Amino acid sequence: MATLGIPKNTIEILQKYNFSFQKKFGQNFLIDTHVLERIIKEAEITKDDMVLEIGPGIGTMTQYLCENARKVVAVEIDNNLIPILKDTLGSYDNVCVINEDILKVDINKLVLEENEGKPIKVVANLPYYITTPIIMGLFEKKVNVDSITVMVQKEVALRMQAGPGTKDYGALSLAVQYYSEPDIVANVPPNCFMPRPNVSSAVIRMKLHKQPKVIIENESLLFKIIRASFSQRRKTLVNSINNSSELSISKEHVAAALNEMGLSENIRGEALTLEQFGELSDILNKQ
Repeated sequence: MATLGIPKNTIEILQKYNFSFQKKFGQNFLIDTHVLERIIKEAEITKDDMVLEIGPGIGTMTQYLCENARKVVAVEIDNNLIPILKDTLGSYDNVCVINEDILKVDINKLVLEENEGKPIKVVANLPYYITTPIIMGLFEKKVNVDSITVMVQKEVALRMQAGPGTKDYGALSLAVQYYSEPDIVANVPPNCFMPRPNVSSAVIRMKLHKQPKVIIENESLLFKIIRASFSQRRKTLVNSINNSSELSISKEHVAAALNEMGLSENIRGEALTLEQFGELSDILNKQ
């Protein structure tokens, strides 16, 4: 089977099927074998693994995954790609392609049926417009995942990895770090894709925490507080939480909680660590 990481082979298969890129699906196919090899290496794929690939496209990375994993389940939303995938993955017997929107797939059920409920690895070159819902969906549904290694827009990768007090730090940073240990493992320039995107990309690997990084009483409250704290970045935490439509907590309660933590009433959300958000959430939960 012709390796699709080589641009010439990618062009040939696209022409053979007269394929046209769909803007609405954010399609950018990888055409760089070094990047593909790097993703496989950083995702630590072994012959024991079941891999869930989101958005296989024409099967470029899928071929690499099939060579290295025990089983690959690839979920592709664009039905125009299904005949192409039948062709490019025809020589592999360890792959299953599902023509479905990943946000509508019951991934927990899939893990149970395809991997006896054991942890899977997720690998994907994600469409940039739905990166966050896909990743948050995997976290929030408590899918049994060992690691998530994905190509995303570079600025999103920087946000996921950012720490307190930086301009990139926000609700996404806290959510990703609550569930996992994020690590940017490769930077990928636009010329590694077809068509070329207008932005730089990065591969980020998130290893899921075996035990939660912070133990809190009310996870849902924690994330409401985090969302409120960054919805109006320039405002103080007291005002942001008080203004939130998701919460009904008075300024006095927030100020009292911050005092109890030894923090200023004028502090902004971007100054708090994940642990501090956990502590604030527990104090407000008791109230």
